[in-house]
Amino acid sequence: MRLASDMQVTIAEIKARCPDPAAALARMRELGATRQGRDHQVDTYFAVAHGRLKLRLGDLETNLIHYRREDRAGPKDSQVQLHAPSDGASLHATLSAALDVLVVVDKQREILWADNVKLHLDTVAGLGTFVEIEAIDTDGTRTRSELHEQCRHWLDALAIDPGLLITHSYSDLMLVATGTDDTDRSPSP
Repeated sequence: MRLASDMQVTIAEIKARCPDPAAALARMRELGATRQGRDHQVDTYFAVAHGRLKLRLGDLETNLIHYRREDRAGPKDSQVQLHAPSDGASLHATLSAALDVLVVVDKQREILWADNVKLHLDTVAGLGTFVEIEAIDTDGTRTRSELHEQCRHWLDALAIDPGLLITHSYSDLMLVATGTDDTDRSPSP
């Protein structure tokens, strides 16, 4: 399953630190997940009034992504708007000229799919290695409960220790790691 170039989706997701990415990848494959590939992704987060806005430039995925998501451990709900630009570099230049850049997250992402569940193994520069589980509803046919149950299924199947769950986005973690987290996500005047 690949996502369409312009769409709104509902996602329930779990993110956790991953002490053994090779074992996690082997377990995903053993459970029937199909590998899409490895993607070098650079996510630039911009200051916006509501939610989060990032431009992802990658070899497999290039998207402008706006989302709203609660920060908590366990399955988190997100409302996501995706747009695949024809020229990511030009869009990056335009957005960087118009909006303040909050932070840049550079990662290597292994992408796998199991039906509507997207699995990531991320090696994030400056932060470490993580597993991310995204149960995705593209057409309104799956309930919030179903998406959360899919996340919990993979959480259990991958034997992820609850103590390794992450509440915040990579952007928030990077802001803390670089000492630039002022907790004010509003754009400058």
